[in-house]
Amino acid sequence: MQTLFEWDFRGNAPQGVPDILTHNQKEFAPDFDDHGFADRLVKGVLAHQKDIDTLIVKFAPQWPLEQITIVDRNILRIGIFELKFSKGEVPPKVAINEAIELAKSFGGESSGKFVNGVLGSIYKEMEASGEAPISEAPEKPAS
Repeated sequence: MQTLFEWDFRGNAPQGVPDILTHNQKEFAPDFDDHGFADRLVKGVLAHQKDIDTLIVKFAPQWPLEQITIVDRNILRIGIFELKFSKGEVPPKVAINEAIELAKSFGGESSGKFVNGVLGSIYKEMEASGEAPISEAPEKPAS
């Protein structure tokens, strides 16, 4: 999230993203090996940014994209990427819950509810259309 925040704050120049990510990993988690997850996440958000931003506008119509705080906007981008474009790498409930927790920790007073509302609505639409990845094994019938 820190990398996407900084990228967005600086005006969305994609060429600086690898350096921002490397700096943030060294600064905030020098001994943590995420096996490339942060890199895949950032690259994925950037690759799908237009589609992701279209979804934000669709599911938060009362908020023009530019008026959503940088923190909330990028938490939504991460959550939407994980829900729609990560091919189930992150289970939907986990993606939504992690986004809500990030919003509560780093966003404003109502950020958690806002993020929950937008991501929850997107996921409901995904379920209705059959697009939602299966995140839990189906229950076995009683014998």
